[in-house]
Amino acid sequence: MNESPAAGAGEMVRVAMTILWNGQDLAALPDGSSLKRREATWLGADTTARRPDMPYGVCSLSNLTRMLPRRAVLPTTWSVWPCEPADGPTNMAIDAALLAQAVPGVAVWRWYGWSAPTVSFGRNERVAGRFSPDSLAKAGLTAVRRPTGGRALLHAREITYSVTVGLASEAGWRDAYDAVNHILHGALRHMGVDVQRAGAQPPVAPDGPVCFDLPAEGELVVEGRKLVGSAVWRQGTRYLQHGSILLHDDQAMLATASMQPMDPIPPAAALLQMPGIKDAETARATLDAAVRHALPRDAIVTAFTASASLLEEIDVQHRVFTNADQLWRR
Repeated sequence: MNESPAAGAGEMVRVAMTILWNGQDLAALPDGSSLKRREATWLGADTTARRPDMPYGVCSLSNLTRMLPRRAVLPTTWSVWPCEPADGPTNMAIDAALLAQAVPGVAVWRWYGWSAPTVSFGRNERVAGRFSPDSLAKAGLTAVRRPTGGRALLHAREITYSVTVGLASEAGWRDAYDAVNHILHGALRHMGVDVQRAGAQPPVAPDGPVCFDLPAEGELVVEGRKLVGSAVWRQGTRYLQHGSILLHDDQAMLATASMQPMDPIPPAAALLQMPGIKDAETARATLDAAVRHALPRDAIVTAFTASASLLEEIDVQHRVFTNADQLWRR
């Protein structure tokens, strides 16, 4: 007997709900449980209708299935590259060079930090009239413009990651974004952090509020407070995602560098506020191990070795990111 479209949709929702609720088998839950009631509501409803009381405020079948983790777009071969803290132009030059040399079949996961508190601006963010070299210097901050999108972000006491990969031609950037966030979500959960993925949000202009003002769809939050801020860029089939996993919430320092009065930035979540995470070094080591654990089961993980051509590309990119005209072009 052929399955009806409604039954197919219901099964897709059931699968989505199972994944969104951390793999719990909804069929095995007691009939009176809240998740069981949610499942019944989903399966008995028009899947194209808005259901704001459902998880994440996402209701249509297309939106729900779009939130499913798509780790299949990522390769099984990974190189992990832990780097020493560096200044803003160096950090961005390395990520841009990795993007320029990304090839299908291999992903590079890079860990890094910042040698001085640095504000990074999104690729197309308009900062003229909001920040200036003088306003940043008075606040004791430096600045760099990212190769990725998004909004202003202060890098200070945090763990920064980047993922670069050559995607299959048919893979969308959102597929990769969902897949990387799924790995981070699993890693933080493995560490005992009660992290969730943010639901749909109204669109924000590139020159809108700062990054940690509110989470974008799919970003990782704890009790509604943003823990991980990420930005992406795609060039053809090459994909870069990088972001900040806060150890401490220092984002309020952005207000001291602003040329205009800035609305208070909502408090962010931070790893060192989480139970069982005692210090920065422990957090870094634990997170690295947890990410490796959260990679696809068939992943082959190797240490990264920088090639001569990559080092040359880093030098080329470094000249771009130290160019003041490039930084203050908008």
